[in-house]
Amino acid sequence: MAGSLRNRGRRETRRDASVNSESIRDTASSTEPSSDLELYAKEVMSNLINDNLPPTPNNYSLYFDRLLEDKSENLRKQIMSMLELEESNDAENTIMLEQSLKQGFTNVKGILNITASLYKNISLMTKILKKRRDELDENRDDNSASSSVIAALEGDVTKLNAILKKQSTSLKNQYDETAKVVKNVENETIFDNKYGVYNKRYLMTKLEQEIELVREFKHSSSMIMVELSKELVEDVKSEKAIVLMTRTIARLLLKTSRRSDTVAYYGNGQFSMLLKHTDLESAKKASDRLVELVSNSNFFLADREIQLKIAIGITDINPAYSVEETIVATMDGIEKSYTDSGSDYAVSLKDKS
Repeated sequence: MAGSLRNRGRRETRRDASVNSESIRDTASSTEPSSDLELYAKEVMSNLINDNLPPTPNNYSLYFDRLLEDKSENLRKQIMSMLELEESNDAENTIMLEQSLKQGFTNVKGILNITASLYKNISLMTKILKKRRDELDENRDDNSASSSVIAALEGDVTKLNAILKKQSTSLKNQYDETAKVVKNVENETIFDNKYGVYNKRYLMTKLEQEIELVREFKHSSSMIMVELSKELVEDVKSEKAIVLMTRTIARLLLKTSRRSDTVAYYGNGQFSMLLKHTDLESAKKASDRLVELVSNSNFFLADREIQLKIAIGITDINPAYSVEETIVATMDGIEKSYTDSGSDYAVSLKDKS
């Protein structure tokens, strides 16, 4: 009896599942994509699934940007106009950073208030001393009166000293709290204010994450490193002009990058761009675009017109190697590019043995 109930239950479950599947298919067929954007969204999802990648928001965003490069200019403009309306920064980190900054400003305000109180008390002490001095002058022949004035002055100074000591301690505490906030902000900052791109700390974090993702999902990613040509730097010599030219390179890097790319200032005049889900051939094409942009950008120094020139190193993201080894590979690529007069970039790969 129990067996027949179980068998009947299984038949009903299978029938229900069949009905649910038909219902899902019917719903899907009734909501087939109609607009270009909907068709493109479906294509992105299909490519993710075909490449055996989990359809997470991050992967979807990466594929969304990558596949868009091969679409018509009209579709790209249509989609990019929509994307510009969306926020692209990390809201949660921004909120935390703003909270830290607000706390820092509150502490600074506290320091200013305490400083103002100290100034008022010092001014008060000056008035008290003047008052007591006048009293001594009026009672110069009366020793007992002088002793009373001196005793009163001593009491006033003692009280004021206690107040000043307490306020000084409070001032020191406020300063220490502000120093901690400022240090925390410095430790958590991800932006290079000088060049308007991410900083080295953020780059290293993102590169480490990408290495783990490549190890897990076996996709291809690349990284390029860019610097002003050494020949150009030696010719210009002016530090101010070099900084301005370096800022121009940063601006052009941002212009040629995708939303999914990470552009960061590594240091010593070098920038890095992490190209997610991008193989070496695509990284070379990105480098070609950047070289073309730079070659069309002239820099004026006094009465001289200088053509900008860069050197680029390219490497792949290989999970067999560390963040530091990957960075070194791109630097090696830059050095190799100087030996090839026919190209502004070179690929440097670690031995896979």
